[in-house]
Amino acid sequence: MRGVIVVSKFWTNFFSAGRALAVTIFPFIFVRSLEARKDTRLLNHERIHICQVLELCIVPFYLWYALEFLFFYLRYRDVQKAYMSISFEREAYAHEKDLTYLARRQYWAFVAHYRKP
Repeated sequence: MRGVIVVSKFWTNFFSAGRALAVTIFPFIFVRSLEARKDTRLLNHERIHICQVLELCIVPFYLWYALEFLFFYLRYRDVQKAYMSISFEREAYAHEKDLTYLARRQYWAFVAHYRKP
């Protein structure tokens, strides 16, 4: 699944508190602008999230994501550091430049990017 791309500054700001150029809320990839819609690296990053969401049957993904964020936020007291510590984000950032990654991605690949406390 590639995700349905929607250009919406409102929803991107709403879901990311104005911090992100794109946000994935399955099955949609909300991008802030038309320029962001053409960014292959950014879309690859968000499509990695689409795969993660599907593997965890949608709702558990968002719960797991929120719990990891909360855990790391309480640990570091830093929003950016907590966000960058989330296993889903670590996988997406590690492979966003590799446009062939999704074709060979292993099931539950984000687990290999899990940061132990």
